[in-house]
Amino acid sequence: MIALIESSITIFNKYWPSFLYGLQYTLLISFVGTGVGLIIGLLIGGFRAIKIENSDSLIQRVSKKIFFVLSSIYIEVFRGTPMMVQAVFIYHALRTTLNWTPLIAGMFIISINTGAYMSEIVRAGIQAVDSGQSEAARSLGMSSSQTMLLVVIPQAIKNTFPSIGNELIVNIKDSSVLNVISVTELFFQSNSIAGTVFKYKETFLVTAIIYLILTIICSRILGYIEQKMNQTKSSYPSSDTSVANQGL
Repeated sequence: MIALIESSITIFNKYWPSFLYGLQYTLLISFVGTGVGLIIGLLIGGFRAIKIENSDSLIQRVSKKIFFVLSSIYIEVFRGTPMMVQAVFIYHALRTTLNWTPLIAGMFIISINTGAYMSEIVRAGIQAVDSGQSEAARSLGMSSSQTMLLVVIPQAIKNTFPSIGNELIVNIKDSSVLNVISVTELFFQSNSIAGTVFKYKETFLVTAIIYLILTIICSRILGYIEQKMNQTKSSYPSSDTSVANQGL
């Protein structure tokens, strides 16, 4: 065991620039993929939560139904197939058309895959918001879209923040599958180093520790942000307290 640790330290000391190079791409892909995926999730999850109303015109009714069907297909396909398969298929299917690099393709694949999961996370967050707030917004003259954008979605994001943060951690780990399309992220670099020194267990012990440190740091940061959000939320007086103070 001691020999394994010493050998791993030696490999890290010699090849740390390669590990750092791969780490930069892993973080870039993970943060971009999570951010873009969240935007996709907000758009799809928000629109999927808008119900068909009696006041809608025929065009609006048909448009909502078509969007719901297409978004359902998108979510089922990307949640129901492995990301590695998606990466290989999408990269090679669009490579001649878009002439993109593996890095751009990797960020695109992570983004649309994350978007499928974020859509359901956002939808669940929207359903957790008290329906009375939507009714109050509608009574003030807001449309369904305005109510969703200004009242419901901000609260849904707060409700689902732990799940959104968890998607970032998942993306940090799952970005390793992009080595199949030659994205030079951390796993790809580690595999190259291991093939050079012919010491796989030592090299990937270093890699595992790097991934572990990344996920622990992200978990602590996200936990701190969540704690601050909860403190801010609890600092507002309840409606009953406000009414009582007004009475005094």
